[in-house]
Amino acid sequence: MDTEWHDLSDASFGERDIDVLALLGEEDLAVFSFDGLKRRLGLHPETLSRILFRLEQEGIVEKGPTGYSVTPRINEFLRTNPACSDGSRVRLLQTFLPSDISVNQLVSDLRGRWFGLLRWLGLSDNGGSVTLKWITEDGDIQVDANISEMALTIEAKFLQGKNMNMALKAAFQLVTYISRLCSPSRHVQNVAFYKGSDVFLMPA
Repeated sequence: MDTEWHDLSDASFGERDIDVLALLGEEDLAVFSFDGLKRRLGLHPETLSRILFRLEQEGIVEKGPTGYSVTPRINEFLRTNPACSDGSRVRLLQTFLPSDISVNQLVSDLRGRWFGLLRWLGLSDNGGSVTLKWITEDGDIQVDANISEMALTIEAKFLQGKNMNMALKAAFQLVTYISRLCSPSRHVQNVAFYKGSDVFLMPA
């Protein structure tokens, strides 16, 4: 039996609820992780849990085994609270992907991954391109990888300060991981990443 939702204009959203909804709209997220959203907004886990529970009750988000998904019902909120972007993204890298690579497989392999400085935030999909989003462990930089027509573009959005060196380091970690996924051998078991002046290895 389908749930009959009331008009969202009648819903009582608090300031932090609205902050979460605004971010989902701004980033056009289709799916997202709890930890990524927590880092992105700097919210306490218990606070975010309560917010997401309310949004679940309103039918705006759905919780699944691999994270949260955003339902079309968010458009009711965005009609009266249009999403806005501050346009602060900086392009770091752009390249073409091998023509024999499956974009769907690549997105599947990247989705939900944590590596190096990056923690998984979520994904947006407008039908013509897919953008995978990560946030640095300290929450200062968001790194986006847009895949469109076999082109890969990596951008940074500075949330605190403007540490270009860290943004570039995170971008190269991401490209290194993607290059291993695109490798014909696909047998490489470790991904190198940098932390300070040391080099570490982690399972792929």
